[in-house]
Amino acid sequence: MRIDDSSGIRVLHLEAEGEPISTPDDASDLVGTAWSHNASLIAVPVERLDPEFFRLRSGVAGEITQKLVNYRLRLAVVGDISEHVEASGALRDFVWESNMGEHVWFVDDEAALTEKLASRAARRAG
Repeated sequence: MRIDDSSGIRVLHLEAEGEPISTPDDASDLVGTAWSHNASLIAVPVERLDPEFFRLRSGVAGEITQKLVNYRLRLAVVGDISEHVEASGALRDFVWESNMGEHVWFVDDEAALTEKLASRAARRAG
């Protein structure tokens, strides 16, 4: 885990290795960790998410994202999810819609996250 500031946003970056995030309790643990570090955005590598997260019918994505949003935290899923998106039109739509908003983003890598944060900061300042 590491913390950094990007465009005025404090980001908690999780490591790719570790227990999978698959339940609302796991999301609660993330809330506690983010708050203890004054982070407002949690960057989670794709590898840390239970594969059920990407099967929208399972409800895992909804439970985890809702828990974080309820606590005013943002989530960035970092990594290649193209295989999941190709297999599910619903997931493709969810990713597109999420990336248009402010609370849940899907980005290819940390550089893309940094760019997205800078772009949003520029719009707010503009």
